[in-house]
Amino acid sequence: MHQAGLWAKAVRLRWRQLMRLQSEAPLVLLFSDGSAALLVGHDSKREVVFLKDPRTPSADPPIAVDELRLEQLWQGTALLVRRARGGSLEDEPFTLAWLARMVLGERRTLREIVVASLALSVLQILPPFLIMVAIDRVLTHHSMSTLALIALILALIAGYETLLGYARREIVEVMSTRLDARLNLHVFGRLLELPIDFFERTSTGGTTHRISQVFKIRDFLTGKLVSTFLDTFTLIVLLPFLFWLSATLAWMVLAASLLIAVIIAAFLPAIRRVWANMVAAEIKKGAVLVETVHGIRTVKALALENARKLEWDERVAEAGQARLQTGRISNWAQTLVTPIERFIDRGVLLMGAYLVLSAPADTTGVSTGALIAFMLLGTRVAGPLIGLAKLIQDVEDVRSSVAQVGEVLNNPTESAASRGGLRPVFEGAISFNEVTFAYPGAKTSALDRVSFDVPAGTMLGVVGRSGSGKSTVTRLLQGINREYAGFLKIDGADLREINLTHLRRSVGTVMQDNFLFRGTVLDNIIAGRPNLTLEEAVRAARLAGAEEFIERLPGGYETWIEESAANLSGGQRQRLAIARALVADPRIVILDEATSALDPESEALVHANLIRIAEGRTMVIVSHRLASLVDCDRILVMERGRVADIGRHHELIERCAIYRHLWLQQNRHTEALGGQPTPKPAVAPAE
Repeated sequence: MHQAGLWAKAVRLRWRQLMRLQSEAPLVLLFSDGSAALLVGHDSKREVVFLKDPRTPSADPPIAVDELRLEQLWQGTALLVRRARGGSLEDEPFTLAWLARMVLGERRTLREIVVASLALSVLQILPPFLIMVAIDRVLTHHSMSTLALIALILALIAGYETLLGYARREIVEVMSTRLDARLNLHVFGRLLELPIDFFERTSTGGTTHRISQVFKIRDFLTGKLVSTFLDTFTLIVLLPFLFWLSATLAWMVLAASLLIAVIIAAFLPAIRRVWANMVAAEIKKGAVLVETVHGIRTVKALALENARKLEWDERVAEAGQARLQTGRISNWAQTLVTPIERFIDRGVLLMGAYLVLSAPADTTGVSTGALIAFMLLGTRVAGPLIGLAKLIQDVEDVRSSVAQVGEVLNNPTESAASRGGLRPVFEGAISFNEVTFAYPGAKTSALDRVSFDVPAGTMLGVVGRSGSGKSTVTRLLQGINREYAGFLKIDGADLREINLTHLRRSVGTVMQDNFLFRGTVLDNIIAGRPNLTLEEAVRAARLAGAEEFIERLPGGYETWIEESAANLSGGQRQRLAIARALVADPRIVILDEATSALDPESEALVHANLIRIAEGRTMVIVSHRLASLVDCDRILVMERGRVADIGRHHELIERCAIYRHLWLQQNRHTEALGGQPTPKPAVAPAE
């Protein structure tokens, strides 16, 4: 429901409540036999409600049902459904304000933490005052009974502090775990919603490094922010008592803490500047690492170890220099702050001792017990004050991390297209009508007023020179790029109006370079539909020509596939990818150079099964090898983003010069073409 932008709530209703219902939102009645119906209206005079089966055509009229008939199936359970109100937190930009809203979403837990913190703060007040009494009164009068009473009270307070401290830490841990889970779920979910072209134009290393900053944000939310939040209550409760004990010493503590905040704020512009340099250097370093690991086969095959090592050394040097500059700036700030912190720890004690010694005997100055009580309370107050001052730098650090994560997560997503739109039952008819498309930043159009129609159940081959727009046609069919002009329809429905998730689940796609996940062979075949059975996976593998080699694997369908499918050959990987595309029985199947990586035996096996694969489906086969397309119902010839011709193989040989040229290039070894000798390749004369 939430993914579709809807809100739902289960309720219990009675017949008379249905008669008084005034809401225009849909109401779903859940029947005892597992079925359901939509309540679309009621007639109080006739004492009937109007129900409609959601599976029936929209033109069918609703059915009038009275109370007696309804109670035979309905036990009062209903589902209220409406559009979600306001902006969803998941759809908002990733900013500090977003993080604040997420934290404030834990209001109940925060209230419990506040109550526990206030109670602990109150308990922290009593021991210093009891010690003050013990020093000023008990030692003076040598009262052992009063000392014993103070000791008993202190023991009870220690017990309560222990229990409350445990409860507060437990609540904080629960809240921190929930915030961490929500943050990670949001980041990964938003990452999956980003379109493919974002990942195509952004380096994997840079994306990975930016996303990894979420762990720093998590540590801040669950660590420093929570501790500072708790310390704030200690300040609120204890600070007035410091002023009551000694206003002079309290102002000294406050002034020193304020001076620390000023010093840190003065260094922030410089810290922000060197921090940005360090972030850029770390992103470049991470990009080299991820790229090297991802392409380690190429590195080893071409002996590129030294070249990659040199580049890595340069990136490490840049990152080290930037980190050193950042550390030096922070070190200067800490150096200036340290004497002030020591003054709060030790200087205030000396000033208090001076006030005790200099106070006349006949005045009510600071007593020895009051000074000790002030220092006990002051240590609990000075730490939070210094923490608040340093929080400025921590917030700036987290702001930088949020900005880095936001550079990834705040890109336009496919969420709207994945939630709304039509969900038709596909037959497979495809229609391009004056479709024009250009990639972002390109000077020329990849497709220029492309028009053609493919009836359902057609096997369509797509050929053309490199850069002619073949793969762009398949990208548009998959909904990867939707910013095109003209009309692209599937079974009469405009592709931009179709739910994107429904579209991709209804289209089986096999690319030239397919990725297999770590897991078993079975897991990879049913990756998109984990609820499918082994029998359905076997049927798909048989269609793809993969059953034969799977049965020879050590564990059959339970054989573990290593990372990058290193324990499988290229042909085996490709046949598994074809089986994965067919397992959901899609009405449209796209093979984008799917057989180019196959060995001749595997390719022959796949082509032998193409007729069976295409039965009842629309097939779009992009291939450079024209010999694999001769049995297609139609062959689309592309040239510089336009449709050069479309027809069967023998028709194109006769009338399409581009197709004939491509065919001759690939089949010069044959002795004849259509009964005519094949032209021999021209040999350039020696100069």
